[in-house]
Amino acid sequence: MKKLSMDALNRPSAAEYQKQKKMPVALVLDNVRSGLNVGSVFRTADAFSVEKIWLCGITAQPPHREILKTALGSTESVPWEYVPETSRAIRHLQASGFRVFAVEQTTDKIWLQDFVPAPGEKYAFVLGNEVDGVQEQALALCDGAVEIPQSGTKHSLNVSVAAGIVVWELARKLSA
Repeated sequence: MKKLSMDALNRPSAAEYQKQKKMPVALVLDNVRSGLNVGSVFRTADAFSVEKIWLCGITAQPPHREILKTALGSTESVPWEYVPETSRAIRHLQASGFRVFAVEQTTDKIWLQDFVPAPGEKYAFVLGNEVDGVQEQALALCDGAVEIPQSGTKHSLNVSVAAGIVVWELARKLSA
């Protein structure tokens, strides 16, 4: 076994990436405090060709020092937009044909492993603040909620880790 070089990975340039087919998934960051988490979500979005990231409320926007530190250039490849109110982003996505799901612990949810994306549908996932999660008013607008099963003592995952798990699960299911 030999580790591959960057050249051997044969990744597209940012310009080529912009033109390639995207996974029909958008991410909505609802008041995410940490720029480091935002940058990490950008990297995940780039890795799986997510269509777009919506940055809402207090969520930092590029070019922010902490975002750039963890994004490693992916802010140049992944389309993003800032919207002051998460509810506005959700309504826009729904009007554009997306089904919007909160990634949250709720009484009425779908376990992530049981979520089945319908062929031809577009999906957006709202990820919330590191302490408070998805705002109640945003949650009320969502078409549903998905929850990542956990069995440890902590009540939640880091928001960027949760984004990675959700996007990987969608990529896996959409490519099957």
